[in-house]
Amino acid sequence: MENFEFKAFVIEEKDGKYIRSIKFRNIDDLPAGDLLVKVHYSSLNYKDALSAIGNKGVTRNYPHTPGIDAVGVVIKSDSHEFTEGEKVIVTSYDLGMDTDGGFGQYIRVPSEWAIKLPEKISMKEAMILGTAGLTAGIMVLRLSELVKPKQGKIAVSGATGGVGSLSVAILAKLGYEVIAITGKEDEKAFLFELGAKEILLRKEIETEESRPLLKGQFAGGIDTVGGAILENIIKSVNNMGA
Repeated sequence: MENFEFKAFVIEEKDGKYIRSIKFRNIDDLPAGDLLVKVHYSSLNYKDALSAIGNKGVTRNYPHTPGIDAVGVVIKSDSHEFTEGEKVIVTSYDLGMDTDGGFGQYIRVPSEWAIKLPEKISMKEAMILGTAGLTAGIMVLRLSELVKPKQGKIAVSGATGGVGSLSVAILAKLGYEVIAITGKEDEKAFLFELGAKEILLRKEIETEESRPLLKGQFAGGIDTVGGAILENIIKSVNNMGA
């Protein structure tokens, strides 16, 4: 395939500062891979923001294009798993971290990183859910294998974030009684709309607690925050909970 230009959101490191701009890049600038994909949609994730401000724990080498997930159409394939014209999703692995990601019009990746877009969802819907939806789905699936709705309440921390809000919505749809934990008092209506039955403010559960166990409140929990909140959720899970 001949070389050609495309637009990308590029982060450059100059004199200790990180400059963000839309630039033209060449296809030949993309990393090696057996799958060239024209990106139609990407989603915005926390890691993308970290990459864009120069967090070396996410991205070590600049210039760089963030975007840890993408959906698009295969333009060129050297893999027997995919053919030109197929719609694919690429997420996880190194995409958008040290491999140029979905905030460019094209990505080139190993075919092992891609899956075919399910027939029942559009490309736009795939990135509305995005990596946050994938993460929430995996967590809810595992939780549902261990705890059933009749066993009690499920706590979800960071409930207004991407993973948290989707977890609340999925759990509620499955019939669980969801307790949404948030520090944003003005987002209560949003959480109730997603299906939360109760709202627990962060300040009510983030206090450091020296006791090894607390009164049982939850049949299980999904945590996206860590720290004292995770610790107190664990201490408050009922016997045989998750």
